[in-house]
Amino acid sequence: MARVGSRLADIAASAGVSEATVSRVLNDRPGVSAATRRAVLTAVDVLGYDRPVRLRPRGRPLVGLVVPELVNPIFPEFAQVIQTLLAHSGYTPLLCTQTPGGVSEDAHVDMLLELGVSGVVFVSGEHADVTSDHARYRALVDQGLPIVLVNGHAADVDAPSVSDDDAAAMDLAVGHLAALGHHRIGLAVGPERFVPVVRKREGFLRALQDHLGVAEDEGRGLVVSSLFSVEGGQAAAQTLLARGVTAVVCGSDLMALGAVRAVRGAGLSVPDDVSVVGYDDSPLVAFTDPPLTTVRQAVPSMADAAVQALVDQMGGSPTPRTEYVFRPELVVRASTGAAPVR
Repeated sequence: MARVGSRLADIAASAGVSEATVSRVLNDRPGVSAATRRAVLTAVDVLGYDRPVRLRPRGRPLVGLVVPELVNPIFPEFAQVIQTLLAHSGYTPLLCTQTPGGVSEDAHVDMLLELGVSGVVFVSGEHADVTSDHARYRALVDQGLPIVLVNGHAADVDAPSVSDDDAAAMDLAVGHLAALGHHRIGLAVGPERFVPVVRKREGFLRALQDHLGVAEDEGRGLVVSSLFSVEGGQAAAQTLLARGVTAVVCGSDLMALGAVRAVRGAGLSVPDDVSVVGYDDSPLVAFTDPPLTTVRQAVPSMADAAVQALVDQMGGSPTPRTEYVFRPELVVRASTGAAPVR
């Protein structure tokens, strides 16, 4: 009996409810809200206790995977690797994708909670937006639901996060171009409200200073924010070309393809007149015209760390609520070359 009482107290403390409420949930009695029931059952799972047989999910436990739209090839790559790792760990992944004007992240999460997921991985979601209200994530943590945030550290959310080292990515790209003789290098990135964009911008300005001695004030004029798309990259590159750059570093491979389009639209060639560097190393960019020099995200390692952090939480093991940062790799192909002689 003492063990039962101790168990009820542990679950009640974790879920933030009374022991009487825990007893109602475990005995499947009415009078408990759906949110409270989820919080109690999540606490049971996280603490490593066995659910009563009638409350156990059928089949393998479910895990939510929330990713942005799948137009950018890097997101399907993350989804595929994470889903495979979850399956190998004994979980059934439920993929939720967002599209402009489609189902919101919050609506996806509500659906996942109704299905009784054991945890959720968020990839480049609202947590990456510095203007977004992170209360939604804090509420999940408060309910005891294990979550992991990928590419968009939120310091105000008590959950593990996994990120690529954006500053190191910019240092690799700028260092490569500087070694090729480029002195005027531009950066085409997405909207500044996103954490990875902020970090890329800061890393780029620091790299310009370290490799070329460019002062921060001058460097700011070489940064253009646009949309994370081919069209966004094209528009940003057009602006940078007008400012006299001989090389463009881009915040994504899609933006880099747009930059190549902008260079050709100006009657110039890549890389003879302007060099272009992408970011992600998405599938197929090795086969574009020209094959794209890019900074490769460590997707397999990042995905493995995210899944392991989530599985540890779901298994009741203590998991450091910290950010795991992975170093990217420069992949040199044919879109970069020596600076033109002018």
